[in-house]
Amino acid sequence: MTPSPTKECIRRLQREYQQIQKNPPPNISARPLENNITTWYYVIHSLTDTPYSGYYFGKIQFPYNYPYKPPSILMLTPNGRFHVNQRLCLSMSDFHPESWNPMWSVSSILTGLLSFMQEDKSTHGSIECSDPKRRQLAQESLQWNINQALFRELFPELTERIKEELTHSVFREKRKQKEQRERQLNEPLDWSRFFMYFGVFVMAGMVIFYIAW
Repeated sequence: MTPSPTKECIRRLQREYQQIQKNPPPNISARPLENNITTWYYVIHSLTDTPYSGYYFGKIQFPYNYPYKPPSILMLTPNGRFHVNQRLCLSMSDFHPESWNPMWSVSSILTGLLSFMQEDKSTHGSIECSDPKRRQLAQESLQWNINQALFRELFPELTERIKEELTHSVFREKRKQKEQRERQLNEPLDWSRFFMYFGVFVMAGMVIFYIAW
């Protein structure tokens, strides 16, 4: 049975939650479960001009004796950088307790994860993937996340933002299709191609007529 978190652990995480609410790290949202201060969820987002322009939902599980021991870190949203629902081997995770610094915080942990995500270094839990595939997963991450009840519950403001982005994305796609149809209708007739196909049609007709005769 997992030991209950120490009083120091609870006080420390409560204080860090207050700090992260007042001064959230760039491109990151994070908060604990209401009934369990040692289980946190985060979202990395707004990484424009990178292959990771989507929304990346993940989990941090803190040990009962935090801050003296490091947490486990997982990514849940398919992303093309890390395996999903698998502990990540990072200097600030439970894979490396020897390098853990009790002065590190939730903000510094997530900032480190964000930095590592955008690098090309490999580690346990990372995967190789092309940038086009990562961009595709970034777009797919919008719908994936709002399909998760826990994501919607913990991050209602991001859920609304994603819904707006999906609405705009559908509108842009419909407008693009409309413009393509209009261009096709307005394109001048290619007479050389017309006569080529017409000649093929006539020859085919003559062959059929000859065979039938």
